[in-house]
Amino acid sequence: MICPMCEKGILKKGKIKEYMFGVYLGEFPADICTKCGESFTDSKTTTNIEQSAKSKGVWGLSSKTKITKTGNSLAVRIPKKIADYLKLKNGGDAYIHPEQDKLVVECRG
Repeated sequence: MICPMCEKGILKKGKIKEYMFGVYLGEFPADICTKCGESFTDSKTTTNIEQSAKSKGVWGLSSKTKITKTGNSLAVRIPKKIADYLKLKNGGDAYIHPEQDKLVVECRG
């Protein structure tokens, strides 16, 4: 079967390693393009990936938040479900830095 993404490669059976938010979910069967490397899973495998993410507590952790002004600075609120998952505490330290076009916040609980 021709890859529907690049339309140049052939889909071959293989295995992919899945991660969500840096957490390893496992290795799963997939059809993988020989040219672009895009992978495709069937509905059963997709359900298994979702179940793995839920069991590891990372399913649904992404969230939209607002940037607000605090004095002369800007602040970003950390949603409770993310703070709980990372075991963050009020008054804990954080290290922030730009990484290309992203803001990275590193916290150690």
